[in-house]
Amino acid sequence: QVQLLESGGGSVQAGGSLRLSCAASGLTVSRYCMAWFRQAPGKEREAVAVIGMSGFTNYADSVKGRFTISKDNAKNILALQMNTLKPEDTAMYYCAARAFCSGGMPTPEVMNYWGQGTQVTVSS
Repeated sequence: QVQLLESGGGSVQAGGSLRLSCAASGLTVSRYCMAWFRQAPGKEREAVAVIGMSGFTNYADSVKGRFTISKDNAKNILALQMNTLKPEDTAMYYCAARAFCSGGMPTPEVMNYWGQGTQVTVSS
């Protein structure tokens, strides 16, 4: 049974940083296409960062240069380092996995496994 458990969310002021973690069980993060999504109230869920099995990464334009996605294969953890946070980054953040990356930013429909989410709130 696959489980993805996010942690690290919280409330910060604009300009601050947070590091999200996603602990995986039932799958090996090094063998999956892993991504972070977010969903703000009233908005659609969107991918913010993806990392492939080879280690290639891709980011939404809105977070490029501020967010970094990474894997700790030894601990089977996916991470998202978020710097220079803005109020518009406020959302529920989700970890997700699929068997392979197809290029570009994934849509929610193609992901096979999801975590429960962790809330990030950025105040101005």
